[in-house]
Order: sequence, then structure tokens, then C-alpha cells
Amino acid sequence: MVTITGITMFPASFEYHRAMSVEEALDLLAQYGADAKLLAGGQSLIPDMRYRLTQPGVLVDINKIEGLGYLNENGTLSLGALTRSSDMESSRLINERYHLLADVSRTVADPIVRRRGTVAGSLAYNDPSGDWGSAALASRAEVVIRGPNGTRTQNIDGFLTGHYQTSLQEGEMLTEVRFPTLDSRTAGAYEKVKRKIGDWATASAAVQVTLGDDNAIEEVSISMAAVAPEPRRAEEAEEVLRGYYLTKESIEAASEAAMKVAEPKSDTRGSAEYKRDMVRVLVSRGLYRAAARLGVEVR
Repeated sequence: MVTITGITMFPASFEYHRAMSVEEALDLLAQYGADAKLLAGGQSLIPDMRYRLTQPGVLVDINKIEGLGYLNENGTLSLGALTRSSDMESSRLINERYHLLADVSRTVADPIVRRRGTVAGSLAYNDPSGDWGSAALASRAEVVIRGPNGTRTQNIDGFLTGHYQTSLQEGEMLTEVRFPTLDSRTAGAYEKVKRKIGDWATASAAVQVTLGDDNAIEEVSISMAAVAPEPRRAEEAEEVLRGYYLTKESIEAASEAAMKVAEPKSDTRGSAEYKRDMVRVLVSRGLYRAAARLGVEVR
């Protein structure tokens, strides 16, 4: 029960099913169709149900499925559907080698949410202000999806299709998130501004940079959240840097280019002008932090 301005609201009634395997979860999704929703962390779904922003007739709880909470590196960095943000936050592997993901894992909402919320669930929800969508774009992640027609893999750019929308089809389940493995030539950073601890981002930016043997930028990814209808790559900003060096001039140019890609709207968190300028600031900060992590002195 939740009370808003004197009005008490309850979630609409629903059936509850606890799946003990991926196959059972898929069978339940097939049985109930569009009326069913998967429940993992529930940090977005449950509040939406309380406010009746969504009213599924059936909840399929996947939290008791064994073997879906893994985090391992074997060709790719692979996360199961039940890997929590707190698992990333406490992982030595993530903190030592995956700088961007480590940054994100420490800034998602608050410790309570991080203990329950899953990385896969955040991507499947695709809130335009969410942290993991932007990080996945900058990390060039891909997702593994299982459904009635088997298993398919899709890159994150094609998966995050729009405002709270993904390419998931009816009866499908996101079972794994994969990130390319990184070596010492690659570093990233995540920068975020918000009103208070636990709040959604007012604006955020994720960057990841790979250097060649001569320290020129071999590959770069820049993305942003909370400043467009969906998490968004700043490909124009990436082109400014690719093949060049991390200098004050190149970072400034890339930050300006990223700002032009943003399409923020004014709201209680700030004006559109403020958010757009924050994109410039956050991208610049992220690139400087990535450079420091790579041992590059920016001149």
C-alpha cells in the first residue's frame, strides 16, 4: 500500500509463480503471454506496480533459479540474469580491471537497491536515466536472450531500442550480459550528477578508451543517460577522438560534440540547458579519468 497526496493506492491483483529453472520461467511466459512479467530484483517493477503504472496479471519470480547469479571471465566477462549491482561492486576482478563497470556499480541508487537490483533487469527495463544502459553502450556489451524460438545474441545498441523499450519479444527472457574482456591498454570511467544519494541521474556519461602502441586512440566509446529519450551513444564525439591523442584540445572537442548529441528536457532535476552543459562537463571528466587510469598525462 502507498499513499500519495492523501490517496491510498494498492497494486492491482496478480498471480504469483516461482520458477525453479529457466525452462519453467519460459513455459510460464508462454502460458500467460503479454500478461506476465519476470521478477528479479524488482527495484523498478514493484514501485511501478504500486503506482499502477504497470499492471501485470502474473508475476514470474526467477530468484530461486540456481546458477543465474554468476560473474565470470572466460573469453568475455559474463553476468547471469541474477547478478546484482552489489556483486559487481564487491568483485575484485571488476574493481581491478573494469574501471567503468566498477564506477557504475558504486553509483547505482543506494546500497539497498544495489543489493537487490540486477544488471540484466536494469537493461531490460531500459530507463533513460538508468546507469547500466549507458555503461553497457560504452562497454560495447551484448546480451543473450532465450525464448520460444531458441537462444539469440544481440549487441546492446540493437537491444536498447527506445524509451523504456528493448528488442525483447513476448515470451523471451534476458539470461546473460556479456562485456568484452579488457587489457591494460583500455580504461574507462563513469561520471554522474544527481540531486541526492539514491536519486536518478540528472545527467551522466560513460567513456571507454583503448590506446594503440603509440598511445593514439585506437578505439573509444562515449555514451550518456538522462539527457535523451533513451541511453545514447555519442558517435560524433567518438569520431573526434578516434585515431588522435588524448589532449586538452581533443577532449574539449569531444565533449562539445557529445553535448550536441544530447536532447534533454527541463524538469525538476534541472533545465535542459543545464543538463546539456553537464554532458560536456561529465564527458570531459570521464576522459580525463580514463587518461589517468591509462597513465597518460593530458597536455
